Amino acid sequence: MKICIYGAGAIGGYMAVLMKQAGIDVSLVARGPHLAAIQERGLKLIIDGEEKVAAMPATRNAAELGPQDFVIIGLKSHQAWESAEDLRPLLGPNTAVVTAQNGVPWWYFHGLEGPYADLRLKTVDPGDRQWNAIGPQRVIGATVYPATEIIEPGVIKHTYGDAFGLGEPNRAKTDRLKAFGDALQASGLKARYYDDIRDDIWLKLWGNLCFNPISALTRATLDVVATDPGTRSLARRMMLEAQQIGEKLGATFKVDVDRRIDGAARVGAHRTSMLQDLEAGKPIELDALLSAVQEMGQLVQVETPFIDAVLGLAKQMGRSFGVYPTFPDELAEQPQLAAAG
Repeated sequence: MKICIYGAGAIGGYMAVLMKQAGIDVSLVARGPHLAAIQERGLKLIIDGEEKVAAMPATRNAAELGPQDFVIIGLKSHQAWESAEDLRPLLGPNTAVVTAQNGVPWWYFHGLEGPYADLRLKTVDPGDRQWNAIGPQRVIGATVYPATEIIEPGVIKHTYGDAFGLGEPNRAKTDRLKAFGDALQASGLKARYYDDIRDDIWLKLWGNLCFNPISALTRATLDVVATDPGTRSLARRMMLEAQQIGEKLGATFKVDVDRRIDGAARVGAHRTSMLQDLEAGKPIELDALLSAVQEMGQLVQVETPFIDAVLGLAKQMGRSFGVYPTFPDELAEQPQLAAAG
């Protein structure tokens, strides 16, 4: 089995080291000082007080690696959009693409029946770039629960968690889904299979859409956001708006909103990924977490005043620090929703 991790950052690198040490043929696509460090010294993972180092092929040019059995996209959503065409040399006739990202995925409406079947979301895939370059039929949906961080080029620190949610967009139980899950299990990671991966996407998104921007706006850690009366109330109202949208689109929420917030509080003084990116001067991931939910709310006619307000503030914050990437004007001006075909 050949697996390429495209975007070997904190999560991708964590997976890569464990997979390589399990004997899987793993390669990486990375860039910058991180890539240089991996090529020179291998990739180091600090986990449970132990250092694991693995050497594996790593390049900036995917064409050097050739077709794979699985491609894991470890980039943030805006980076994945920018890099969609670069994946093509990795894609053979039967290559599956695992989207290991937070937020609403570009393929969300693929595999669904009814009036929204194969509908495209412009906020996460303007111009249908990923839809056309990758193809939704290749996708295995994934949710990511480990917390990891690049502490220096070539070095990743694991904080907690080892589980990944998996599911086919069309809800099928396929051989490729089992094969990828088996690879995770063999690497010491947990694979959780879902009849509809969208339910787990919403459960993860439920927290990310509020905790991430609120923490970035306030510079507060997760425990504070989830317990301070003001920020907890704001997060709760955003989550209730999102729940209405998700349920109108057929999603099931298996826990209530307060239990979800209490679970976040128990994580402790964790700096959310958006806060980490803001402090590091890196682009923040707003569109897949918030803009797409706003767009879906417009689709099903659910008003989102609290999501709208926080999104507006977070966008302006991002622009003021130069960390909110925007799509080209000609793509941003497309119709709000573009149906298939």
